[in-house]
Amino acid sequence: MTHRPGRTGKSALLRRALGQPVLRAPVLRQSLSVALATGAYGISFGTLSVAAGLSVLQTQALSLLLFSGGSQLALVGVLAAGPAGAPAAVAASTLLGVRNGLYGLQLSRMLAVRGWRRLVAAQLTIDESTAVAVGQRDEPTARTGFWATGTGVFAFWNVMTLVGALLGDALGDPRRYGLDAAAAAAFCALLWPRLKSLDSRAIAALAALVAVLLAPHVPAGIPVLVAAATALVAGVWRRAHHDPPPPHRWDDDGKQVGA
Repeated sequence: MTHRPGRTGKSALLRRALGQPVLRAPVLRQSLSVALATGAYGISFGTLSVAAGLSVLQTQALSLLLFSGGSQLALVGVLAAGPAGAPAAVAASTLLGVRNGLYGLQLSRMLAVRGWRRLVAAQLTIDESTAVAVGQRDEPTARTGFWATGTGVFAFWNVMTLVGALLGDALGDPRRYGLDAAAAAAFCALLWPRLKSLDSRAIAALAALVAVLLAPHVPAGIPVLVAAATALVAGVWRRAHHDPPPPHRWDDDGKQVGA
């Protein structure tokens, strides 16, 4: 996680110095809403996995051990489509793995975990836990957001996987329920409060447009990576043309206060 000077937990440290507790209720509510929206989509994986020929036990093992929605669905797609779909599925799974690896690099300093906790953190490093963590104002609440979101998504995803695997054909086509849209809506809810300037909204709109245009034509995972690269390039260009020479300084609200 990249920190700017003046934003490394000042507000939390001040509250502790004054004997006031760090406020965790808002981030816990955020974590729960994201976990519910994302975990609900696990029912789709459970249903599709059993329809592709996996047993309930095999389906549940994938959600417990692999715990990567995109990679799990890619595997199910290979089983359903046969060897012809293997190259696209392998490419998508690899890209998703690389993305999670980049998340790990970003989160490692913030979490500062050692030993067995490092293994648990690696298992819970997913889109949702990363998004909630980096969206917080200070490190204590960021860590709370990561663990609460990762644990919540893991629990709900596995419960709904089991529900989908057990009910199977009784649910019909799980995609008709629009659960994937619920997960996307949760991400939009996380992103929107951070888009406070015209530039940030323009960059977000550009990245979203790139993802939408690519989605019908490339394997899963690639639109997100290309959109992220687009936003990164746009952000670097903006800083190069708008920010003063370093060193930069920001106040606790993220507003630049001078050089």
